[in-house]
Amino acid sequence: MGTVTIGVSIAVPEPHGSELQQLRAGFGDAAAHGIPTHVTLLPPTEVDEASLPAVEAHLAEVAAAGRAFPMRLSGTGTFRPLSPVVYVRVVSGAEACTRLQQQVRDPAGPAARELQFPYHPHVTVAHGIDEAAMDRAFEALAGYEAEWPCTGFALYEQGADGVWRKLRDFPFGGSVVPPQAGRVERGSVPTR
Repeated sequence: MGTVTIGVSIAVPEPHGSELQQLRAGFGDAAAHGIPTHVTLLPPTEVDEASLPAVEAHLAEVAAAGRAFPMRLSGTGTFRPLSPVVYVRVVSGAEACTRLQQQVRDPAGPAARELQFPYHPHVTVAHGIDEAAMDRAFEALAGYEAEWPCTGFALYEQGADGVWRKLRDFPFGGSVVPPQAGRVERGSVPTR
């Protein structure tokens, strides 16, 4: 057995995922169709193939202890000039993503690793393309909005062709999504 490259992420659901993937491709990002639209919890990490069952068991434990939470994307940001990335911002659910990624990368666990940059939950919409295209992506999605209940995450493997494929979903143990503070849910009456 050899090594495999894995990643753990929260998928951006439909129709938002396909929409952002098509936009990313339209900005000229050649990797767009090989990367499902997501919020990263564990960046690309090389592991021994024999350790995959231990990784899956660890992720199942993390998910079983997790609870669903509201996710909301709004507007754009960039890591330029440090890294050639334009992204859609995670404005609700960021704290939950940060906790999850810490649990996934637990130093005592099978997916332990240091990060190259401090963790910042986001959805990449342009990476490593020319500056003018990065500017177009930043401007075109400045008003972008999407929200959904995050009910789990998934394990992915990168193939020899560079395409990321889902290996397994990990739904959270708690299924109730708490309402966002200060938001009125459809059909509900705000209380004071």
